[in-house]
Amino acid sequence: MAGIWRDFVVAVLTALRRQDERAIAEERRRAVERLADEVIREDRRRAPDPPG
Repeated sequence: MAGIWRDFVVAVLTALRRQDERAIAEERRRAVERLADEVIREDRRRAPDPPG
């Protein structure tokens, strides 16, 4: 009987941990996107105007 409870607790903790990992991965993805956008803006600002 204790084994069933142990398996249940492990399953619950694993499910919670996976949600945290997904949230962390999503936050990392957003941070990389923000950094990429910032770098692109900086490059465009520094680039000379095209002749025209």
